[in-house]
Amino acid sequence: MQCKNHPDRKAEHFCAGCGIPLCGDCAEETKPGEFYCFKCAMLVSVSAVGTTMKGKKERLAEKKEKEKEKKKWTSFRYFVVVSSVMILVMWGVILFGGQKAPAGAADLAGQPRILLFMVDGGLKRYAHYEDRYPARLIDLVPKYLSLGKEELPLLDTLSYARDPELGYRLSLARPKPGEMNLIISPKGIKYETSTRGGG
Repeated sequence: MQCKNHPDRKAEHFCAGCGIPLCGDCAEETKPGEFYCFKCAMLVSVSAVGTTMKGKKERLAEKKEKEKEKKKWTSFRYFVVVSSVMILVMWGVILFGGQKAPAGAADLAGQPRILLFMVDGGLKRYAHYEDRYPARLIDLVPKYLSLGKEELPLLDTLSYARDPELGYRLSLARPKPGEMNLIISPKGIKYETSTRGGG
């Protein structure tokens, strides 16, 4: 049998694609022992490259999909979600808060220092929610200081003034002579010995 392209040469191989006889010069060996004519060899090569490219694309797509699944809910994302919820709750408390102080069962008239510390707590709550200190102590009632109507005159037993440096000064209006008087401010508590009645 003669080569299809060279009739003067003897065929040594047959094309694995189309089956035509080929001489040694015309036969293209794509794999060991597998011979093709030029046209079929080109088709096989292009087809192999296409299959390889398709395989690479599929593997890349699978890898990306796995990475997406890993990224979905990492511990950092849980942390972000929990933190966001806590921040929202805190803002809710700040915006809609303003708890009333618990009503005390103590005898405030007989123990003015208890009243002094209750009012100090009310001043701090007021400043936290209102961003300033009140002009008068009566402004604390009822939202920031829980006092009944009959207990309101007790506020007159205290001396209160806003202070540009300290924020405010709170003390007993008429301490007993020789008794230590507490002066409370946002900076802390200061003690003064009273030599006369009156603050």
